[in-house]
Amino acid sequence: MKRMAIILAAGKGKRMKSKLYKVLHPVCGKPMVGHVMDTIRAVACDRSVVVVGHGAEKVQAYLGDEVHYALQAEQLGTGHATRQAEAALDGEEGTAIVICGDTPLVKASTIEGMLKLHESSGAAATVLTAQFDDPAGYGRVIRGEDGTVKRIVEQKDCSAEELKVQEINTGTYCFDNRKLFAALGQVTNDNAQGEYYLTDVIGLMREAGDIVQAYCTDDHAEAIGVNDRVALAEAERLMRERINRSHLLGGVTLVDPASTYIEAGVQIGADSVLYPGTVLRGSTVIGEDCVIGPGADIQDSKLGDGVAVKHSVLEGAEVGTDSAIGPYAYLRPGAVIGRGCKVGDFVEVKNATIGDGSKVSHLSYIGDAKIGKDVNVGCGAITVNYDGFNKAVTEVGDGAFIGSNVNLVAPITIGDSAYVVAGSTVTHDVPSGDLAIARERQVNKPGYADKIRARAKAKKERSE
Repeated sequence: MKRMAIILAAGKGKRMKSKLYKVLHPVCGKPMVGHVMDTIRAVACDRSVVVVGHGAEKVQAYLGDEVHYALQAEQLGTGHATRQAEAALDGEEGTAIVICGDTPLVKASTIEGMLKLHESSGAAATVLTAQFDDPAGYGRVIRGEDGTVKRIVEQKDCSAEELKVQEINTGTYCFDNRKLFAALGQVTNDNAQGEYYLTDVIGLMREAGDIVQAYCTDDHAEAIGVNDRVALAEAERLMRERINRSHLLGGVTLVDPASTYIEAGVQIGADSVLYPGTVLRGSTVIGEDCVIGPGADIQDSKLGDGVAVKHSVLEGAEVGTDSAIGPYAYLRPGAVIGRGCKVGDFVEVKNATIGDGSKVSHLSYIGDAKIGKDVNVGCGAITVNYDGFNKAVTEVGDGAFIGSNVNLVAPITIGDSAYVVAGSTVTHDVPSGDLAIARERQVNKPGYADKIRARAKAKKERSE
């Protein structure tokens, strides 16, 4: 049977008090509507229509051409919003999933369960519900004696008896597509809000003699619709718990899950250990047997097996197998670290390649550089890559030794096995196997320190 999806993403989200369009607010690093689209992709819908309104161009820019779009120019309720997809889906035979773009915690497995119930029972509609001890704020699901749904009542329109019902409507549905749009044409706005409710379709279908089912989830998180920052924070917490649990079950050790932040889409290999304060974001991939943290912030980076990162920031970097980063290192975009390397404390690497077995142990800046294999870069060494107008490249060959407090003024090439003496400011290429000294010869003046002190003392006494 053909499957379609209607994603309702037209609400402005005034309660968010934000310049950012509501469904683009991120939950664990991904916009809410992105999580919803992941769910829709997982259930293999043949066509998806996103109903947009305020900020439509930004939603379209994020989702791209993968989906169809329908514009809800006026915000007249969920029924009105759903009807905007009629031009794209009317007449199609099959099941239409209707889901809100601000419900990032709805799982694909739950939608599959709904679809199975919906299609096997021949229902015209199936509602995703949940049982809440305190259902305040939610529409109530009113069932008949046979367990099917009689109607859904918004809280503002509930009678005293209906307010006691604890089964709530999550706002996610499966519909017979043709019957959905036929019923939407009959929905009126005769209610407390003066809006066209999608929930009124349920009553119309029942009046027509159709079956309406309810699929009750046991995961309350799936009922959360994000309308303000409080709900956004709660969705973030629940999504983070879900992500962390997935990694734990996949063989990753999280020493303290409550203080470990892993965004959606991050991959981590088995037997890796994450210490407190670890933040993994974006498209980060962590290999097996790694030790990450404490205090590691890693974004859009790829780490091989056996890598250790402590108290460091990595952004758009690659780190080879068995390398160690930190503490307090900063790998910026374009940093590519080879196998078995050491990038130590207060070292910054930007747009540079460091070859296998090389070490930059402390207090150095390596930018726009190509460092070969088995190179030792001493404490305080700097690649001087910028002249105020242009960036230039430093190249260091395999096996070279760069002494402490060396400035390599780019563009410059240091050959294989070359040796640059500590304290040198090198402005010319150093051929392979050569030793470079580029510093002023030391001169000692006997007794001159005492003369300086005496002169300073006399000046002070005169001023007094």
